[in-house]
Parts: sequence; structure tokens; C-alpha cells
Amino acid sequence: MADQYGFILHAHTRPEKAAEFAALFRAYVEPSRAEAGCIAYHMLRDSHDPTLFIFYEVWQSQEHLAIHSALPHMREFYARRMDYLRRDFEIRQIEMLSPAG
Repeated sequence: MADQYGFILHAHTRPEKAAEFAALFRAYVEPSRAEAGCIAYHMLRDSHDPTLFIFYEVWQSQEHLAIHSALPHMREFYARRMDYLRRDFEIRQIEMLSPAG
């Protein structure tokens, strides 16, 4: 588990962009899960704040995440992310203490 790379990402969207952001990333969930090295990929929405999206991701390694992040659609989104967000991502790296499953 020590080699695994996990993080929790908070995305605070602009209220008028929340639905568009949700639709965009819903389309990315299954393809991301199918990528080599993806152990867990979850998109969540805060039940009290519909503009707050939370991503929980675990990858076999930081290198697998780098490959995912370098995909054309991910690079394009990252370049345009502030069109959707009120502030930049909050990312917390996590240490995996139990097996993903």
C-alpha cells in the first residue's frame, strides 16, 4: 500500500457552472476507472452545498496518476478549470492505511 497514491480533491464550482461541471465529470468517471493503475475513483457532491464536488482517488502510483493527468481531456480541463471554479482545487494527499476495496 505504501506505493499507492491517494488524494481527496475539493472543487468549489461557480453556482451557475455546477450542473455543467457535474455532467462533464460524470462522463469521466467510468473511463478513469478503466485506466491502468486506477484503484478507486469516486466523484461525490456535498449534500448541503451543491457547488462542492469531492473526488476520492487512489492510484497504483504517482506515475499512474501522472499518465491520467496528461490525457488530452484532462489537460484541456485543467487549463480551463477556473471557468468552472470559484477558487482553485483543494487537494489533500492521503496515506492508505487499509486496502482499497
